[in-house]
Amino acid sequence: MIFIVAKFKVKPEHADDWAQLSAEFTEATRAEPGNLWFEWSRSLDDPDEYVLVEAFRDDAAEAHVTSDHFKKAQHELPPLLQETPRVRNVVMDRDEWDLLGEMAVD
Repeated sequence: MIFIVAKFKVKPEHADDWAQLSAEFTEATRAEPGNLWFEWSRSLDDPDEYVLVEAFRDDAAEAHVTSDHFKKAQHELPPLLQETPRVRNVVMDRDEWDLLGEMAVD
């Protein structure tokens, strides 16, 4: 599995509308056969920052970055951003979430 976390610093005038502005890209990505998850969260510390957590099966990443909706997002989303998004990605051997045992719920 390819696990990716990206931070998007959105221009303040677009921050409240980011979910709607990125919705087409989000829905198309979630519909890809190799997508495991694609989830946006808004930072509690910076209202202009969104964090994207996404994962793909190992053989699906190339199809994602060469898809029409990705190419469209490459054109449409950067003008809405303050800076180039920051990203981390790693290849992991499993595609499920582990339980956080230190905060187990009875």
